[in-house]
Amino acid sequence: MVIEKQLKISKQLPEYKRSLLNVLYTGNWVTDEITNILKPFDITTQQFNVLRILKGMNGKPCTLQTIQERMISKMSNTTRLVDKLIKKNYVSREQCESNRRKVDITITNEGIDYLNKINNVVDNKEEQLTQNLTIDELYQLNELLNKLRTENYE
Repeated sequence: MVIEKQLKISKQLPEYKRSLLNVLYTGNWVTDEITNILKPFDITTQQFNVLRILKGMNGKPCTLQTIQERMISKMSNTTRLVDKLIKKNYVSREQCESNRRKVDITITNEGIDYLNKINNVVDNKEEQLTQNLTIDELYQLNELLNKLRTENYE
């Protein structure tokens, strides 16, 4: 569907504006789709992201700063997200023995089991969301999105 039609815009947009609106709209659409499939699991997309980051540490503890740096949404309140995951017993937090100011965060076995259950559902949804694109088109999309960010931030 054409972005102007979706947003009910009647005037001709400059291509740069049209492209950015399309990226923003599509990003929100993907987020909404993932949010909807996570609802039955009582977990947010940001909490899911934290669990994936911690699982990717392969049992090594990490800090709040490390989690924040790896978050998809940099606006997330990492402390609050981790606190909620601790209450659900998916994450543990311990004071680092070598540096008392540092806090080590790890995913629990319960968190890994829970994440494994959710991952299949999310993976299936992600595959469904991208099924209209070929592998070559997905590669090209990634290249273009990387190029868009690189031009402005490196």
